[in-house]
Amino acid sequence: MVEPGPNFSVADVHRGWSKALAAAGCDVRNANFAARLEFYEKACDTSDEAVHMACASLRSTVYDWWPDLIVVTSSFYVSPFTLDVFRDRRHKVVLLHTESPYEDDRQVERAVHVDVNVVNDPTNIDRFPEGTIYLPHSYDPEYHYPGPSSDPSDFAMVGTGYPSRIKFLEAVDWSGLDATLCGNWQAVEDDSPLIPLLGHDRSECYPNELAADLYRGTRSSLNLYRTGKESERPELGEGWAMGPREVELAACGAFYLTEARGENREVLPMVPTVDSPEDFADKLAWWLAHDTERQNVADQAREAVADRTFLNSARKLLQIVN
Repeated sequence: MVEPGPNFSVADVHRGWSKALAAAGCDVRNANFAARLEFYEKACDTSDEAVHMACASLRSTVYDWWPDLIVVTSSFYVSPFTLDVFRDRRHKVVLLHTESPYEDDRQVERAVHVDVNVVNDPTNIDRFPEGTIYLPHSYDPEYHYPGPSSDPSDFAMVGTGYPSRIKFLEAVDWSGLDATLCGNWQAVEDDSPLIPLLGHDRSECYPNELAADLYRGTRSSLNLYRTGKESERPELGEGWAMGPREVELAACGAFYLTEARGENREVLPMVPTVDSPEDFADKLAWWLAHDTERQNVADQAREAVADRTFLNSARKLLQIVN
């Protein structure tokens, strides 16, 4: 497996798939492209030169290993030439796209250079090569499970501080609540009312295992989707699929509220939806005052996503590849 470039949350996706493919019986080796890229960015004069050298190093490693299957987690930094070389050497190449639908223009460009494409949202799947499949976001049972937590709170949310999310959350009165925001919130201004809520360095990604502990300990959370307007091509769509945080919250047995989206209304109709900061504040107050009802929703949601493990996704992928 080829690890992604910069170590954003997509690295969690890579680790989940790597462990799952090994559990499914594959002899898995990980080629750390992120480390290569970091090394050459320090050694080279330009970013293009760094990517070129990192890709050359990656190809050398693959030549030494000569695997039957190469799985690339996101390919924004792995050159099309490198993907073509892998295929020319008769390796079967799978590309896990992690940024649909917001980056589908860039992802489609890479898709023609591999054998099997897997998208995380099927909104624009007809733009990808024939045979492209949709596999939903998955969770890792090693991290995502219900139980006690070392970090209890009234409200906790993990994610990236996109402008729409910041605007939404700034319109909520958080007084009287033990609330925490974790993740990359560096876009939050210094005078924002959200500053007291930030649970760690706002420019850092939050480790997935810590996020899971946060979910287990909180009485409530919120799922706000990234919007198409915040991508360079808003016409690519707002998305249909649930996001990774939503699946992880449910797997941890956490109660949360969410914006409505096609897949979550099909899979998780029991999870209450919100459509404005005012609506969220009203519903949050109600649900926090009703422990039994809140727990019932959390239990139902956990059962609904129980089969969405990385292992089950890996088995489906191997069936297709074989």
